[in-house]
Amino acid sequence: MFLGIDTSNYTTSAALFDKEKFEVIQRKKLLPVKEGELGLRQSDAVFAHVKQLGGIVEELFSCEKYNIDAIGVSTRPRDIEGSYMPCFMVGDMVTKTLSAALCVPRYEFSHQQGHIAAALFSAGRLDLMNEKFIAFHLSGGTTEALLVTPDENRIIKCEKIAGSADLKAGQAVDRVGVMLGLPFPAGKYLEELALSSNAKFRIKPTMKGAECCLSGIENKCRKMLDSGEKPEDIALFCLKSVEAALCGMTDALIEEYGKLPLIYAGGVMSNKIIRRTIEEKYGGIFALPEFSSDNAAGIAVLASIAAKK
Repeated sequence: MFLGIDTSNYTTSAALFDKEKFEVIQRKKLLPVKEGELGLRQSDAVFAHVKQLGGIVEELFSCEKYNIDAIGVSTRPRDIEGSYMPCFMVGDMVTKTLSAALCVPRYEFSHQQGHIAAALFSAGRLDLMNEKFIAFHLSGGTTEALLVTPDENRIIKCEKIAGSADLKAGQAVDRVGVMLGLPFPAGKYLEELALSSNAKFRIKPTMKGAECCLSGIENKCRKMLDSGEKPEDIALFCLKSVEAALCGMTDALIEEYGKLPLIYAGGVMSNKIIRRTIEEKYGGIFALPEFSSDNAAGIAVLASIAAKK
């Protein structure tokens, strides 16, 4: 059994990976955000994790006593020098304590590595960790395409090869959602609203090579709202605009790198509308929604690989 903990800027998460049964048990809870606001300050996020993590772990272990072989934790957003957010210090501190108390090894990963591993696990494609592939990570804080290669020390090495030049996909979704009076984070609520729309859009994304620009989405949606267009049509336009940018990135990278496997991870990639298009057009590999949004499952899986047990 391998324990994973992730304390991102959105969610407190803990997961157990049973390697023999090849199953994940996970518990997670969104950080509380006041109505109308677009997230938390880091100091508030840290405090929320401190309040929530103990209960999450207690719930995870409430049904059965498990013997833990190793612990994994996300300690930074990305696996590059200087990548840092204070909210990850909570998981870092707790896992150091658990590792010392249980006398088991502890392994550090990036939040981004966890997202990719969770997507591969959910899709039944952990075999791709032994190959080169392209992973798209779209969330509230990240819109990146990564060239992922096997690495003896890191398990998977992630090299950024494209991204957004301005707004992140999750930021666009959340800003438009809050603009329409939806709760934060707004992804699932915006999707529900968009599914009731019958509008048709032809959207040309703003691209610079494989780099996309997303700031225009919020501005256009604001104009649509001010002109009295239906909220469901605005929601659909927002999501189809993100989809168009993602297709633009994918097309450019296929042209540059050839037909490598394509993995789509991160909270924005739990969207059914975008997923349907990308699967049909490119054969993209997606996680189930519970493994797309922030979670500790991928961190637990990576711990099992690092431990070589």
